Amino acid sequence: MKLEDIRREYTLAGLSREQLVASPIDQFDAWFKQAVDAKLSADPTAMSLATVDSEGQPSQRIVLLKNFDDKGFVFYTNLESHKAKDIAGNNKVSLHFAWTPLERQVIIYGEAEKLSVAEATRYFISRPRESQIAAWTSHQSQKIGSRKLLEQAFDQMKRKFSEGEIPLPSFWGGYRVKPVKIEFWQGRGSRLHDRFIYIKQADGSWALERLQP
Repeated sequence: MKLEDIRREYTLAGLSREQLVASPIDQFDAWFKQAVDAKLSADPTAMSLATVDSEGQPSQRIVLLKNFDDKGFVFYTNLESHKAKDIAGNNKVSLHFAWTPLERQVIIYGEAEKLSVAEATRYFISRPRESQIAAWTSHQSQKIGSRKLLEQAFDQMKRKFSEGEIPLPSFWGGYRVKPVKIEFWQGRGSRLHDRFIYIKQADGSWALERLQP
């Protein structure tokens, strides 16, 4: 099989300006609910987070969306991880949702700001206990000799936190991506896809433009 022979037409739906609402957050909410209802995957909140390091090298990884509203899109992570170090040097990031069974994509461009300790704590204590222990165990993005060493460290943390509440690690928290542009992409036949982008204005309103495919 040749890679160039793998192709399909996008024929499920179109997207017009009249179908879009004034707020891109409300529009995202509608599409997100449809993606969840369609049961596209076990992780409907999965999104690709793109960052750029101090040498200008982009990198991407999947993180999970944990909240969104007019203020932005929230995810949590180790604050000493590769992604956190990138954000510390350049907080301009991009989020990408690929809902391919619906022939849709959403791309969010914005700036990441660190959440308060109070916000991070509220979410941390809502996590399953073993996920809390895992946050204490992993020095994310750091090298380790074997899986066995990681499991041993996890067991040590389980013994350490065998009773009582587990505190928030000082190196763990979250980010809110404050959007400045949000693009909605709907696949169409003959690769003449529908693309619309919302651009935030100085007064806080959103301008809407159609893009060529």
